[in-house]
Amino acid sequence: MASRELKPIDKVIYSTGDFTVNTALSALGLIYTTYFLTQVAGLRPALAGLVPLVARTLDAFVDPMVGRLSDVTRSRWGRRRIYFLIGAIPFGVFWALMWIPPPFESQLANAIYYCVTYTLMGIWMSVLSVPYLALLPEMAQDYDERTSLNTYRTVGALLGVFAAIATRPVANLFGGGADGFALAGVAYGLTLAVPWLLVYRVTFERPEFAARPANDGFVDSIRTLLRHRNFNLLTAFFLMGRISMDLVSALLILYFTYWIGRSEDFELTMFLFLTTVVISLPLWLRFAQGYDKATVFIIGSAWWMVTSLAFLFIEPDWPRWLLFVLPPLVGFGYGVVDVMPWAMLGEVIDEDDLATGHRREGLYNGVFTFLRKLAGALGVFLVLTILDLAGFEKGAQQSELVRQMIRVLTAVAPAFFLALSIWLAWNYPLTRAAHERILGQIEARKGSR
Repeated sequence: MASRELKPIDKVIYSTGDFTVNTALSALGLIYTTYFLTQVAGLRPALAGLVPLVARTLDAFVDPMVGRLSDVTRSRWGRRRIYFLIGAIPFGVFWALMWIPPPFESQLANAIYYCVTYTLMGIWMSVLSVPYLALLPEMAQDYDERTSLNTYRTVGALLGVFAAIATRPVANLFGGGADGFALAGVAYGLTLAVPWLLVYRVTFERPEFAARPANDGFVDSIRTLLRHRNFNLLTAFFLMGRISMDLVSALLILYFTYWIGRSEDFELTMFLFLTTVVISLPLWLRFAQGYDKATVFIIGSAWWMVTSLAFLFIEPDWPRWLLFVLPPLVGFGYGVVDVMPWAMLGEVIDEDDLATGHRREGLYNGVFTFLRKLAGALGVFLVLTILDLAGFEKGAQQSELVRQMIRVLTAVAPAFFLALSIWLAWNYPLTRAAHERILGQIEARKGSR
């Protein structure tokens, strides 16, 4: 497909790719690990936390390899877009299998089954998502246009969270229990596969990028990437923010179930929370046009950090309406913590292009995704292990120690990592002006050839 510019409708369709990925990731964080595996499948919390840790660790090592493969692939269907055709159906199939209960009596055997299906689903999701993300800085080269496309992508991702929090209601429509979740898994699997055909249709690759592949070896490319100071700094504060997001995703359903005592309020609260995030993103996009992206990231992180600490002071007997006020306040800063680092990754890739002459969008996005998965899974595993040691068990009743641990972890753990992310991002050097100089030097290099 010839190179062209993206229209708003193209951006909307492109965002459906992240809708599918984030439906999966959010359902895994919000429902699958802390609710389905412990309350429906009956795994003890430490085993349930081990499932995503093992699966994501194994899957995460695939991400850099998929990214590198998409950098060097040459085909009539494109070097990256071809993977949307390859990965769509297996992604949906293994997603469905994750929710189908195995016929084993042993908890260990069940945990192994869930690890295997989770890992295979994650691998095929990587086959889709890493080339998908690698296309973004190629399609949108301008500093603000990248922020715009990432904002569309983030809105698609947030709509995926809406779909994820509907998992329990959809399972209940199918009869509830293990059978209801199995049927919901099949329905969701189809929903996750189909949009990738549309994404394939609207995306494009720039011929001049494909003409300059990364010709050095995989190991040499990894070494170059790991020596890239601004990439390492961006990755560090991105991971701190993402760990905060993963912790909130894992803990909120437990917070409403065992601290507040009203599990049924979880879906409504998440709806209000995500609606605020979606509404806030156009405002942040407009604000970002006048500031450096790191500055916007810091402001959003600080807002979320301060408001999230209020979860520590909420009491179960507070008026119900008051509990619906706080999550939207938190949501105003939440979306920025994710959208800005992804928008900033393109500038890092351009900086690498200037230094080396290679285009390595796939490898950079693969390593970025690899570290994000690994850090998030480790954070959730540690939190669930803490709850396991505190005595968390399947059922509606928990000890006072477990309830207090859920309360403290929900409020304090994300705030701690957000504080680290602010500190790391404070003097980020790859500003708007620095990126303009990089693009100017790249253009000058083209003219001298």
